[in-house]
Amino acid sequence: MSKAFTKEQDSDSPVSQDEAAGPEPALPTGFKNYMTPPGAARLREELKQLLHVERPELVKTVSWAASNGDRSENGDYIYGKRRLREIDRRIRFLTKRLESAVIVDPSVQNAERVLFGARVTVRDEEDRERTYRIVGIDEADVRNGDVSWISPIAKALLNAKVGDTVNLRTPRGEEELEILRIRYEG
Repeated sequence: MSKAFTKEQDSDSPVSQDEAAGPEPALPTGFKNYMTPPGAARLREELKQLLHVERPELVKTVSWAASNGDRSENGDYIYGKRRLREIDRRIRFLTKRLESAVIVDPSVQNAERVLFGARVTVRDEEDRERTYRIVGIDEADVRNGDVSWISPIAKALLNAKVGDTVNLRTPRGEEELEILRIRYEG
């Protein structure tokens, strides 16, 4: 194929590596986009902030910068256009995620078993207690113990009851976890 039919990237191009890589990862094929009500509310609030505050302010800045003449060396214009693309990509991502969301209220779950939205306290083989909350893919925050419902730890815990022992495969090998408590919060 001739080089005339391929697109080359200028070294001065305002497209960042993140933009070239694309947005956040898609949902795994065949998986539903479960979310807790607070998780969906956070995404809606972020979308509202982008649509009604950040994007309109940035459009004003880019318009002002464009009116200043030569755009090739206009930092405000170049940065503004880049940031506008990032915001538009995030808006598309949030819109798709919210459209596909299946909101599950943890407070109506069966408290006898570990299901989506459960806060589960476990004891490991070294007698350490850890607490996990099973949440949607977009809500996961391992530092706070919020794990995605498709993560290995969540898969090991799902459908277990208090007193059950589950096996978790880790890079160090199999680990047994005893279910101590299951709570559901609204």
